[in-house]
Amino acid sequence: MKLLRYGPAGQERPALWDDCGAVRDLSAVIRDIDSDVLLDPGLDILRSINPESLPHVETPERFGPCVGQVGKFVCVGLNYHDHADEAGLKAPEEPVLFMKATSSISGPYDPIILPRDSVKTDWEIELAAVIGKGGKYIDRSKALGHVAGYCMVNDVSEREYQIERKGQWVKGKSCDSFGPIGPWLVTRDEIRDPQALEMRLEVNGQVRQQAVTASMIFDVAYLVSYISHFMSLHSGDIISTGTPSGVALGMQIPEYLKSGDVIDMTIDGLGCQRHEVVEESR
Repeated sequence: MKLLRYGPAGQERPALWDDCGAVRDLSAVIRDIDSDVLLDPGLDILRSINPESLPHVETPERFGPCVGQVGKFVCVGLNYHDHADEAGLKAPEEPVLFMKATSSISGPYDPIILPRDSVKTDWEIELAAVIGKGGKYIDRSKALGHVAGYCMVNDVSEREYQIERKGQWVKGKSCDSFGPIGPWLVTRDEIRDPQALEMRLEVNGQVRQQAVTASMIFDVAYLVSYISHFMSLHSGDIISTGTPSGVALGMQIPEYLKSGDVIDMTIDGLGCQRHEVVEESR
């Protein structure tokens, strides 16, 4: 089942993407794609509905973030050996965790906004797990049962803010528009193995990142379990699992994003994102 949200920013309505590629409005059934819906009983109710009984949305004016009212946006750094290598850093012995502000969340086709005076804004394609059943000290063997589904994230990063401006990475990770998610939340029953997904990102038609999630240092089940030992996980929390090599930071002569650039990205079964890069208005 593919769940989504559509409509103007801040006024999104819940919907599903049916097997024929049509958007079906769910607002008469649920309020939003949020913590209550993402629990197994809520998902089971949605699965029981005949999509053809729902209103057909002909041409949504906008796809919003596929999850609403996100509590935590937890990210994992350096979770691919090749990305650690290109960053000139040793592969971690334990997951590197940081947070993105939830105000960075945007839709899968919304523009990426360059912050004022930004000179090193970068891209990062990532697989994200969205928590359904919350928990603490979750056993790794049961961890995937706590995942409601999966989606794509572009962990957009301003490298000067992240690395050169001192302090924690959160400054370079949390600017408005730096957390596009979607287009869909794909429920876990449709993703048989989250470690067998191909991912690809292009900038202006040039392939920059191409990898398989099997290359992660720490897999999704390990990450869910590990993170739950440091904080309670709640329904609707997002865990973004890291990016492979191919970011601008790793280039011999980095080509950071500039106004007018277009980013296209896709992960098997999770749809695609497209973003135009624009300057922030003054």
